[in-house]
Amino acid sequence: MFIIRWILGRIILVLNFIFSPKKLKRESSAQQAVDAQTQSLQLYQYEACPFCVKVRRDIRRKGLNINTIDAKNADHKAQLLAQGGKVQVPCLRIEEGDKVSWMYESSAISNYLNERFA
Repeated sequence: MFIIRWILGRIILVLNFIFSPKKLKRESSAQQAVDAQTQSLQLYQYEACPFCVKVRRDIRRKGLNINTIDAKNADHKAQLLAQGGKVQVPCLRIEEGDKVSWMYESSAISNYLNERFA
């Protein structure tokens, strides 16, 4: 099963590389404002996870600079479990002042990004 997942993961990564969406171009002042807003966002993900690829493609389409964190790292996985409540990717960590929320499910993350950065 591991070999099949590994092969499918590599196929997904190659196809994502070949058919990568174009990054949204903004004026530098507008991009700086968006970058300031995205500093409070982190995406916990696995590189070859198809749902994570979907979210990363949405992030690229919108021209967002969201920090991605590899959840396969033991420290990051432990942080995801301790603070987010479960080890599931993709997971978007949203920091708003003193409040931190964790959003799971690729469709919910995409909808959130569409609403916030339309």
